[in-house]
Amino acid sequence: MAGAALRVCGRLLLRRPPALSAAALFGSRGHSGEAPGHPGENGESTLPPWEERTGEPLDTKRARLLYESRKRGMLENCILLSLFAKEYLNTMSEKQLRLYDKLINQPSNDWDIYYWATGARPTPSEFDTEVMHLLQEYAKNRNMEQRISQPDLEYLFENKA
Repeated sequence: MAGAALRVCGRLLLRRPPALSAAALFGSRGHSGEAPGHPGENGESTLPPWEERTGEPLDTKRARLLYESRKRGMLENCILLSLFAKEYLNTMSEKQLRLYDKLINQPSNDWDIYYWATGARPTPSEFDTEVMHLLQEYAKNRNMEQRISQPDLEYLFENKA
């Protein structure tokens, strides 16, 4: 009888339809970005698979990863990843940069990254890397720093004169 009309004291009232889960409304998607079934099923558009950029100069990769760390789908990751990038991006090796690129760009759901970084959910083996361990340690905020916004970008121009 979901959505059916109900007459009470001469007034017509509508019953609220039953709540649907997000999976029922939008379909479910794994951390790899693969939608279930056929592309476009349930009106869902699929994401193209992540591909590593080969031949990208390290300075360009660092600049892109800094930008992508700041422009996320949710504020929590914008703050966490932009502060993490400020702290570690310039000292990461080429291998670590590749791992970080995969970590922040391959999963289709930013909440997955956040839950893995904060330890709320176990990290899948393909993302359980030295960079994830560094991010997980950073997310613990052992120094109890105030982390309520992204860092200003002035630090990029310090010592450039």
